Amino acid sequence: MKDLLKLNLGCGENRIPGYINVDKFGTPDVLHDLELFPWPWEDNSVCEVRLYHVLEHLGETTALYLGIIRELYRICAKGAEIQITVPHPRHDYFLNDPTHVRIITPQGLELFSKSKNREWVRGGFPHSPLGLYLDVDFEISGLKYILDPLWAQRLKNRETTEVQINEAMRNSNNVVSEISLLIRVIK
Repeated sequence: MKDLLKLNLGCGENRIPGYINVDKFGTPDVLHDLELFPWPWEDNSVCEVRLYHVLEHLGETTALYLGIIRELYRICAKGAEIQITVPHPRHDYFLNDPTHVRIITPQGLELFSKSKNREWVRGGFPHSPLGLYLDVDFEISGLKYILDPLWAQRLKNRETTEVQINEAMRNSNNVVSEISLLIRVIK
């Protein structure tokens, strides 16, 4: 993957050396709206993509979101890694920003995994096998939930346990502030 590109999509003012920094505003390396297709990169030309607090701002309609997923797959080479960080949908960081148009969760991204899709089809599960429908294939290879500072401090002080935090994540807002995922492209 020596000559392949690294993209920092939706970079804003957070440019990363060694990456092509892309945004539709400001003065990035490449000025491009990620909701306009096709993207200006060749098929299989990218080995790494970084989407830091970007994906939740894109794809307000289903068709637009699926187009973004298709473009990501098209430009990425086999084995490429996509780093995605988004606000947790049950945190004020997500809820209070009117520019957030899409909830991004690990379960939602699993819909683009062909191996998961095949498992669901065999089991008769009602999940949408979008990986099979769109002919894209992404596997989650890393997942981290970043706790809200209050909950992180409670855990550090041993005022709560991981089990209690997991229960609170299911029942309460503002427990997890961010979700960080590492996605591997399967081709």
